[in-house]
Parts: sequence; C-alpha cells; structure tokens
Amino acid sequence: MEVTTKILLSVVLIFLSILCLHIYINLWLKPEKIRKKLRNQGIKGPTPSFLSGNVTEMMRIKSAATSEMKLVTDDYMPCLFPHLEQWRKEYGPTFMYETGTLQHLYVGDPNLVKDISLCDTLALGKPTYRNKELAPLFGLGVVKTNGHIWAHQRKIMAPEFFIDKVKGMVGLMVKSAMPVMRSWEDEIVKHGGIAEIRVDEGLRNLSADVISRACFGSSYSQGTVIFSKLEELIKALYNTSSLVQIPAHRFLPTKRNRQVWRLEKEIRKLILDVIKKGKQQAKGDIRLLQMILESDDEHLGQETAKNFIVDNCKSIYVAGHETVASAATWTLMFLSSHPEWQTRARDEVLENIPEGSLPHADMLHKMKILTMVIQETLRLLPPTTLVSREAFEDLKFGDIITIPKGTNFWIPISTVHRIPEIWGPDADKFNPERFAHGVFGACKIPQAYIPFGTGSRTCLGQKFAMVELKIVLSLMLSKFSFSLSPSYRHSPAFSIVIVPKHGMHLLVEKLSTKGLR
Repeated sequence: MEVTTKILLSVVLIFLSILCLHIYINLWLKPEKIRKKLRNQGIKGPTPSFLSGNVTEMMRIKSAATSEMKLVTDDYMPCLFPHLEQWRKEYGPTFMYETGTLQHLYVGDPNLVKDISLCDTLALGKPTYRNKELAPLFGLGVVKTNGHIWAHQRKIMAPEFFIDKVKGMVGLMVKSAMPVMRSWEDEIVKHGGIAEIRVDEGLRNLSADVISRACFGSSYSQGTVIFSKLEELIKALYNTSSLVQIPAHRFLPTKRNRQVWRLEKEIRKLILDVIKKGKQQAKGDIRLLQMILESDDEHLGQETAKNFIVDNCKSIYVAGHETVASAATWTLMFLSSHPEWQTRARDEVLENIPEGSLPHADMLHKMKILTMVIQETLRLLPPTTLVSREAFEDLKFGDIITIPKGTNFWIPISTVHRIPEIWGPDADKFNPERFAHGVFGACKIPQAYIPFGTGSRTCLGQKFAMVELKIVLSLMLSKFSFSLSPSYRHSPAFSIVIVPKHGMHLLVEKLSTKGLR
C-alpha cells in the first residue's frame, strides 16, 4: 500500500512539474522571446508582470486619467486610450506592451506605417485573438479572415464594390434619405422655423436603411429587423474593453454570453430566410449579397455558402452602416462649427443640382469642396480608432524593424493623422483646403492617411462609403443650414466606431431661398 502511494505521489509530482513547465514556457518564455527580439532593436515599453502583462497598469492609468477634449478638433486618443498616450510620450512613437500573454507593438512612426501599408504578404493579417472574440459578429467574413480564405473572399466580393456598380445604388441612397429629411422638416415646422435635432440618430437610421436596401432589395424591411438584432449583438460584444478582455471568457455561460449566442442564432436564421425568399424573386430584384454569393456559387458547398453569406452580411452591415453614420455625423458637426466651409460646400451643391432636382451619380465628381470637407473630417475624427495586424511569421519592414512572429501591432489612426512633420504646423486644425490636390498633396507621406485602413486590407467598401456620404450630405446641405446647439457636449466615445457620447445635437433650419422640393 505504501509503495502504491509513493508511486501515485511521484506520478502527481511529475504531472505537476510538466504542467508548471508548460505554463512557464507558454506564458512567459515565448512572450519574453518576442520581447527580447524587439528590445534588441531598440524598442522599449513598460515592464510586464507574469500572467497579467501590463493590464493592471493600463487599468490604473485609465482610472486616474483626467484628460478632457476642450475643442472639437482635439485628438480623442488621450481620452479613450490614456495608457497608450502616456506610453507614447514616455517610450516614443513605437513601443511594446503586453496584455496577459499577448505581445503588442504600438506603431506611431509614419515611415513604419508606410512600409506596413506597402506590405502585401498573406503572413500579415488581422489578430487571431480578436477574430475569436468577435466571431459572433464577423464569423469568417472578409473583414476578419486571413490568408488564402481572405484572399478568395475579397476576390469574389471586390467587383461588387467597383465604382460603376456603386453609382447604380445612388437612387436607393436618395430614397433612404427622404424619410429622415421629412422628419427633420416636421420638427422645424413644429418649433417655429428652427429646431434642435439629435442628427446622429437620423443618420444611423438612414445608413441602416441604405444597407438594408442594398443587401436585400424589396426585402429591406426584413433587413431592418436583422440589423436591429445586430445592434443588440454589437452592444453585447462591446460592453467590455476590447484591450483588456480575457479570451477564455467567451466560453463561459454568463448572461452576456448567453445573449450573444441567442442573437447569433436568430440573426443567422433571419438572413438565410431572406436569402431563400430572394432566390424566388425576379433576377432584377436580387441585391448585393445575393449577387456576391452567385458570383462564386459553383465553387461553394451548401453549408459553406450559407456561412459565407451570413458572415459577410454581418460584415457589410458593420462596415457600411456604423462607419458611414459616424463619418456623416462628425462631418455635420465640423460644418456646423465652421460656417464658412458650410457655405462653400452648400454653394457648390446648389450650383451642381438644379432647383427641384435630386443628386445623381454624374454630379459626384464635381463635389470637390464637399469631398475635401469629408476627407478632413476623416482625418481629424476617423470612425475607426486603431488599425490592427498580426505577424504570422517574422516580417522585416524596410530598414526600420523586424516584427517577430506572433506580435500584434496597432496603428493609432487619429494620432498618425496629426503628426506636424507630415501634415504641417496646422495638423490639429480643421482645414479642408489641405486636400485641394488630393491626399498626395495633403501630406508628405500619403500612406499616413488611413481612415479606411491600410495596405491590401484597405476597406473594401470605401467607394460605397464616399458615394453615400456625398449623396446624403449634398441632400442635407441643399435643404438645411446647421449650427451647434448650446446643449451639445463634445465627447467622442468608443463603441464599434467613434460616436458622440451624448448625441449630436444641432440647430437645424430649413433654407428659405433655394433647395430641393
């Protein structure tokens, strides 16, 4: 009996020793190997703790942060991510930090950003751990997949976003804008000629309607139901900090996770029901998602085809709805706070749209001032905060740095958009004139302008977004004048995109001289 006990004890000790060794290797030695490679290249950063990395310090800095945005042109990064801003000032534009066992590299050097944007290898993709956390929202859609799967999906989907096809959607964009504008007119009449309106709500509804019509055609009302559930899913997934979240948490049957799982199943069923009905409709009524699926239908098995359409439906929604609504909201804010640019943009719109007419695809290239205003808005208040990438093998970028395999790196978009050496001494000011000759004339390193991401993974729908922004804003400028409400509190907040925390309250007045009827 005593011998048996000793044997069992020895086995347990051996097992525990192996387990401890495994934990030590994977939770410390492997991350330390990455850190050592970065340190040898002169990269510094805060000292991590075993298991937690720099999470404790991140939370401490955030709880002690007192930064406030005093001007509408202030950078939102110090308020939203104070730990990144503090470390940037302490360690320079490129530094490393750690969350748990995940190694991160903050990339604020514009020359390194340029080299990353010119890198087209499949060994560079979206961070694996984030893809797992956001799987209920994006699944294996084009937004989050990597390698050959991503390349194949992009090849299928890209032609549907070519400018000639996007121009064909101008009519549905105009149609979606009309109910919102009529509701604003009713408010103005009710309040005697000028009304305080929370415009971000109307713009979000408008953008959701555009995507619903684009995706589902005559079934867009069913698309609206799907997107309302996606709204719930987004809120559930983003109710905790994406930079501090524990990956294993998503497997626990918590109240939040049960809600996510339920919504995921409901959304999948709704999308597949709409697609099934769409196949029975006339060919001319089959919209974006159906056309994308049919373009490669012969190469997809039945279950793969279902996953493809469901995941990319959700991806298109997030990219095409949230981003456009955010950009339109902030553009109206800047036009309200800079009346001289509002006047210039409106004059251009009224010059190109005959009285009583509606905007159309052929007039888009004439909207140069409006384009400059949108580009400057996307520079100062980009909807997306950080470009995220993971190195799936050691990657060398020019003569600057070699990023080790397994490193997750983050490019702070708004911070890169404000580097004086790149953008000039007025980098923190709203000046659309800098884009008079396009992006290449606006800054010394064009690759430093990244509101739609960078490199081969630049947003697939950016042309769609720009066309929608021009159509919607031209309609509104031709009909209304805008100014900031005294009750407006400037406080950009991070959800899935940058949104006004307290809403975008503007004073809206109907133009009395000329406009669309």
